[in-house]
This record gives sequence, C-alpha cells and structure tokens, in this order.
Amino acid sequence: MASSVDIVIPVYNEEHSLPRCVATLIPFCGSHLGNYDWQVVIADNGSIDGTLRVAERLASENLGHLRVVHLDEKGRGRALKRTWSESDADIRIYMDVDLSTDLIHLPELVDAVRDGSPVATGSRLKRGAHTARSAKREVISRIYNLIIRAVFWSSFSDAQCGFKAVNRRTAEVLVPLVRDNNWFFDTELLILAERNGFGITDIPVSWEEDPDTRVKVVSTALEDLKGLARLRFGGVPRVRAR
Repeated sequence: MASSVDIVIPVYNEEHSLPRCVATLIPFCGSHLGNYDWQVVIADNGSIDGTLRVAERLASENLGHLRVVHLDEKGRGRALKRTWSESDADIRIYMDVDLSTDLIHLPELVDAVRDGSPVATGSRLKRGAHTARSAKREVISRIYNLIIRAVFWSSFSDAQCGFKAVNRRTAEVLVPLVRDNNWFFDTELLILAERNGFGITDIPVSWEEDPDTRVKVVSTALEDLKGLARLRFGGVPRVRAR
C-alpha cells in the first residue's frame, strides 16, 4: 500500500501568491509523487484579505488533491500544530507558499521519511546547498544556527528552512510538546527531536529568497533567541524514544 503524504502550506494574506503556488505544486506532485497517496493542505491562519476565498476556489478546481483548513488566529506554528495533528497521513510535510526551496528536493524529503527518518529538513547551510538571498539574511541565519549548535550541541545545520517533513509518530509525540505558535516552531521541533532520539535527515537544498517575503528578519530573530533561552533555562521536554 502506498504511503500517504500531506503537504501543508501555511498562508497569511497570500491571495496573490497562492494561485501561483498551487499552479506549480499540484502538477509537480502529480509527476513526482506518483508512488504516494498525496494531497496539499492550505492552512489559512487568520488572513484578513481574500486568501480564504481564493483557497476555497482552488480547492474546488483541484478536488481530491487540495483541501483548505481555516484558523481564526495567526501563527505558522499554530497552523502546523493544527494540520499535522489532525492529519492521518504517514508523512506530514510543510513548505512556504513562495516555494523558495526548489521543488526538485521534495521527493528527497518524502523518501527520507519513508525510509525511516523521523524528521527530514531542508538546509541552506549544509555543504552542497545553493542559495540566493540578501547578505543580512545570510549573516543572521548563520549566526543564529551557530548559537543553536553552541548551546544545544545540535547536529542539524539550518533550523529555520521552511521545508520539513515528519513521520506519523513524530507528529503524534513531539508536535504537542512544541509551545511556540509562530516562527520558532521549526527550531523547537528540531531541538525536541534531537534531544529525544528522533533522527533528523539534513538535506542540502537550492533556495532563492522571495523579494516579497513577509518575514521580518530582525524581529523574528529576536523572538527565536527568546525561544532558545526558554529551552536552555526551562529545559527541553523528554519523551521515551522507541
């Protein structure tokens, strides 16, 4: 029986970007994930523009391969907790709506989890990765990940790449333990996984910055540092890995 795959796209006020994303992602999945039972899930988290209306129209045009989940509150982490927890898929993925990570790496991500890795994550910093982004984002990202490695002795190279997959057990056991509802969700999940013996596959990716990105780099970095301090001084929750 084919493994099932849910690909979650969290969106906030993306009425213009969403159609381009779906027009690219659905055909790609059809061509490259033929051995899987897959669907795309649009997680509209508190949009105040026409995103929900656009998402519902796209779902009606892609019956069987696209569905919509609406949350009243903002937060990427909140959207992923909801969709990954409600999913019954064997492999649960998320990626950013701008598709900054080249989709050619999607089968690698899926196959890594299918072949036994509890977590797989894209990396813009591992040897073999290719990135095109501003110098400010590059420097902040490298410093942030160096801090994680220094404090937590982590082995993963890029905590915040918006391109991750988990298996069923990881979603069921670890996701409920993640406290952050926003951008720090990614980092917290990876630290939880590593500290609890859930293996992580680091995949070097090709990544290109979206000039229309909604990420506020400095404020997000500060929130991430607060999250790291919480985990460092408050402790990382432990579960028994099997």
